[in-house]
Amino acid sequence: MTTRPEDPSDTEAPGGAADELPAVAPQLRELRRRAGLTLEAAAARARLSPAHLSRLETGRRQPSLPLLLGLARTYGTTVSELLGETQGVPDPIVRAGGPGAREADGWTYWQAGGSGRGMQALRVHVPSGRSQGELVRVHPGEEWLYVLGGRLRLHLGEAEHLLEPGDSAHFDSLTPHRIGAAGPGGAELLFVHTLLQSSLAGMCLGGTAKHHP
Repeated sequence: MTTRPEDPSDTEAPGGAADELPAVAPQLRELRRRAGLTLEAAAARARLSPAHLSRLETGRRQPSLPLLLGLARTYGTTVSELLGETQGVPDPIVRAGGPGAREADGWTYWQAGGSGRGMQALRVHVPSGRSQGELVRVHPGEEWLYVLGGRLRLHLGEAEHLLEPGDSAHFDSLTPHRIGAAGPGGAELLFVHTLLQSSLAGMCLGGTAKHHP
């Protein structure tokens, strides 16, 4: 298995500087300090270079959704907490028009469940074309997804599945997997995964991402 020290799907912040520090940057720094880790130790645990983690913590880099998931597992927390959305008292209801949309590497996602839970629920828009879906991921836990609109291509191990609206998939996350939109309009889906701690190295396999056929 090849370990990649950097995530090429990360995007450079506008202007290359943290003029407006994104919510994830101070949260990453706070979670690292709370864990009592130096920058070098945390970077090694997440299989990132210290320089790359520093750019994430200062907002000079915008993390992709797979990288957010990996960092959340590394620190034993949730994507919601990384985004500064943790509520003081858990609310079982998530209203329409609640937490705003977040975008990473072309994917748009909305919180669809409460924070501080053993499962994370997101509503996701997967764009067409090359994107995070090109990354093959593997990590402990389970994932469930339900296609709301568009067509979704799901790779599980050596098998490829084409999902239509109303189709769903429930699988062990230790099975190498990747997803991508199969049509020009992208795909909309509900996505639920269990929060089990694993390193970033366990999330992505292989070197350079390849285009879907």
